[in-house]
Amino acid sequence: MNNEALIQDLKPQLEILEPAAAMALLTERFPGKVVFSTSLGQEDQVITDIIFRNHLPVRVFTLDTGRLFQETYELMDATRAKYNQTLETYFPNTQRVEALVQEKGFNSFYYSVENRKECCFIRKIEPLKRALTGAEIWITGLRAEQSENRSDMPVLEWDNGNQVLKYNPLIHWTYDQVLAYLSEYRVPDNPLHRKGFISIGCASCTRAIEPGEHPRAGRWWWEESKKECGLHSA
Repeated sequence: MNNEALIQDLKPQLEILEPAAAMALLTERFPGKVVFSTSLGQEDQVITDIIFRNHLPVRVFTLDTGRLFQETYELMDATRAKYNQTLETYFPNTQRVEALVQEKGFNSFYYSVENRKECCFIRKIEPLKRALTGAEIWITGLRAEQSENRSDMPVLEWDNGNQVLKYNPLIHWTYDQVLAYLSEYRVPDNPLHRKGFISIGCASCTRAIEPGEHPRAGRWWWEESKKECGLHSA
């Protein structure tokens, strides 16, 4: 079955199922080939809880860029402890990071969008491609409300850049639904969220937002761009 036929077959089923049931269906159809990438954000913590609480056979991994907040590392440990599960961690290629820093310094990303995307590629996109090797289904924590780029994303789509089907179980969830879930199941989340950091990435590239600002306004705040690193192409 080709990718278009797979999407036509699976999408109607996934749209009517709750995330736990939908992910169970995918693991049955693609045994050993379903993975979830978590950045430890609130949406991702919801999905992590669903996977671990329901004992779903999904490989869970995260990307450590080397520039994360200390609070994010502490949340990683808290999540491991709560579920007694391992989060596979992928790091950037050491030689590529060393070459970037030697050529352009530690903070080259502040000086142009091109420099920032270069840093994102080395620290995030290339490790992601390694992490997705062998996967057929990539689960993400994307929500339509998060940005204009994500507003029309479907529940299931073909990710051409990574050659994998991407399942977005929370795409139609509201932020209030996310918060309600975290509270109901006592899921650990990042204390920075309560200090105005709604979308959290690298410490050097994230600031708190002001009341009324877009949730992703705090990402790469110094530039005018689509506020994406390239992991999720619109």
